[in-house]
Amino acid sequence: MAFVSFIGRVLFAFVFLFSAWQEFNEFGVDGGPIAKSLRPKFDVFAKHVSTNTGLQVPDIEMKYLVAAAIAMKGIGGLLFIFGSSLGAYLLLLHRAIAAPILFDFYNYDVDKKEFTQLFIKFTESLALFGALLFFIGMNNSMPKRTPKKKAPKAKTV
Repeated sequence: MAFVSFIGRVLFAFVFLFSAWQEFNEFGVDGGPIAKSLRPKFDVFAKHVSTNTGLQVPDIEMKYLVAAAIAMKGIGGLLFIFGSSLGAYLLLLHRAIAAPILFDFYNYDVDKKEFTQLFIKFTESLALFGALLFFIGMNNSMPKRTPKKKAPKAKTV
């Protein structure tokens, strides 16, 4: 059963690792195409946050945000493969930050084609988020294995 669990973690983490690898290869000096497409979405998100909460979102260069996302997905995915809760928390943090910014369905009318596409991607992201929460819950609820203590052998004289 441990092998099946390991294979499941590898397949799950592959989604994040492959994405990180692809973004790393396209990164370049300016953050690549993901940084260019992220800028307008981040600006709209920052405007929503500042108008609804009164908090000012700092101006962040997109290449640093993309580099942080690549690092979180890469390190989190590798740690997750080996059953680390820290890896799951990194991936969870990435999903919590990236999903509302990348899949901004709330900026479109329900009748628009973009709304449906972004909403489907957002709900898929929520499914990944739920799976990570499930992993963390299961990982923390299972008792840790402790090695059996061997009884000391009686000495014969």
